[in-house]
Amino acid sequence: MPSSVKDLLAAANSSVPTITPQDAKNLIEGGKVLVVDVRDGTELQSTGKVQGAKHVSRGMLEFRADPDSPYYDNAFDREKTVIVYCASGGRSALAGKTLQDLGYKDVRNLGGFKGWAESGGAVEKV
Repeated sequence: MPSSVKDLLAAANSSVPTITPQDAKNLIEGGKVLVVDVRDGTELQSTGKVQGAKHVSRGMLEFRADPDSPYYDNAFDREKTVIVYCASGGRSALAGKTLQDLGYKDVRNLGGFKGWAESGGAVEKV
């Protein structure tokens, strides 16, 4: 059982594949993908987000992703590929592992928003 955040991150990173911005762009263009930004709202306001991404702060993810929750968001679909990202990749790795634990089979970690933006990925203002 993990005993530190370092252990939790190592477990998450070994379970959730990391993808490049180009891989993410290809998946998004292919459709049937949900992109989830798990950063805080203030982060989105200062930088924007991946175009079309669903914002769900890390603290609400389980509630939004579980169909049995009264806070469920029907954008979440276990049949879709889910791409998660945050500012640097840590929260998104943990979020990805949580989604896997909730039964999402195809979850990918884009890592940090900065890498997406610097690669020319589409960004929208919040």
